Amino acid sequence: MENRTFGKTGWTVSSIGFGAWAIGGSWGSVDDTQSKAALHATLDAGVTFLDTADVYGDGHSERLIAEVLAERGDQDRPIVASKAGRRLDPHIASAYTIDAIEGFLDRTLTNLRVERLDLLQLHCPPTPVYDDASMFEGLDGLIQAGKLHHYGVSVETIDEALTALDYPGLASVQIIYNAFRQRPAEELFIKAGAKNVAIIARVPLASGLLTGKLSAKSTFQADDHRAFNRHGEAFDVGETFSGVPYEAGLAAVDALRPLVPEAIPMAQWALRWILMEEAVTVAIPGARTPEQALSNAQAADLAPLSADVMAQVREVYDAHIAPHVHHRW
Repeated sequence: MENRTFGKTGWTVSSIGFGAWAIGGSWGSVDDTQSKAALHATLDAGVTFLDTADVYGDGHSERLIAEVLAERGDQDRPIVASKAGRRLDPHIASAYTIDAIEGFLDRTLTNLRVERLDLLQLHCPPTPVYDDASMFEGLDGLIQAGKLHHYGVSVETIDEALTALDYPGLASVQIIYNAFRQRPAEELFIKAGAKNVAIIARVPLASGLLTGKLSAKSTFQADDHRAFNRHGEAFDVGETFSGVPYEAGLAAVDALRPLVPEAIPMAQWALRWILMEEAVTVAIPGARTPEQALSNAQAADLAPLSADVMAQVREVYDAHIAPHVHHRW
């Protein structure tokens, strides 16, 4: 497993992490036994970064992580990151107070069975929150109070991330980055690197499109966001299929297939594409089975993609994807 330095924290984490959204909810039915087996397989494979949120199954994914880590006892403990803010109802900027975030954090600490959280991320707050210096000063205070080691932001847009970079205590930016969302590499990654801020690449497989396993005939359960959030009905549409219209995404996947070596799963190849960007600290694919977890982890061991292949991926992006997403986020 390849390891990378997590920005100014000094942590060293695996370049492939684990995103826990799918084991919490909003991806159809969840099997806790399988989810825990997937977590064990992930950790056995050398993954050392787990990312979750307090709204994933209303804390369910946090509690599953706690159970698995308890079962593993004194084995090397991974870095665990969670997110807070989306529990606010209504989810508006004025509701983002440090007292509210601290309340959510306290619940997360209970769920994870820890006294101090490794990394707390504001969970895609409304854009005005990024201009609220008092919020970030409050997060500094939570570090001083011993409830956090570090904090970061999970953002929807590049502009939000650039604003957040102005806060000296910021340790990380989590943003959608994959072969269907390439714009972050143009400016954000350079500026984050200059400030020694870690980059967490989320939605790395474009909600399954970049596994190559979906088709026009694929169906999704009613409680799967790929069914209920196609047009942003529940949250930002960019979180579902990376904001790419489904049919356009399938056409782009077909255009990418000839670039993927026959013996390599497309999902692994797509993750390796992300890791070609040195500014990315860790990519966080989800997994609901041990087999998926192991396959994701193995992506870090693939040989680098050639310059020619990287150029062809960009051509596919420019032709099929960029008109739909490049200007939006």
